[in-house]
Amino acid sequence: MKIQILGSGCARCRQLSAIAEQAAQDLGIHYELEKVTDVGRYADYGVIFTPALVVDGAVRLSGRVPTLEEAKQLLA
Repeated sequence: MKIQILGSGCARCRQLSAIAEQAAQDLGIHYELEKVTDVGRYADYGVIFTPALVVDGAVRLSGRVPTLEEAKQLLA
């Protein structure tokens, strides 16, 4: 599974990254994590608000940080 975090690297982006990693580990998912900070690439996904969570090329969440339980549902 490829997990991408779209954002500038702000505190909320780092929080989303940590939650997504924890969720994937808790679920036993083999994953690759990529942090996308290039604003030009956000448009490729149609993302306007960051941070955003992209899983295998599909935007699952944008503009907020989910709880750990919600992140598990988004990755499952």
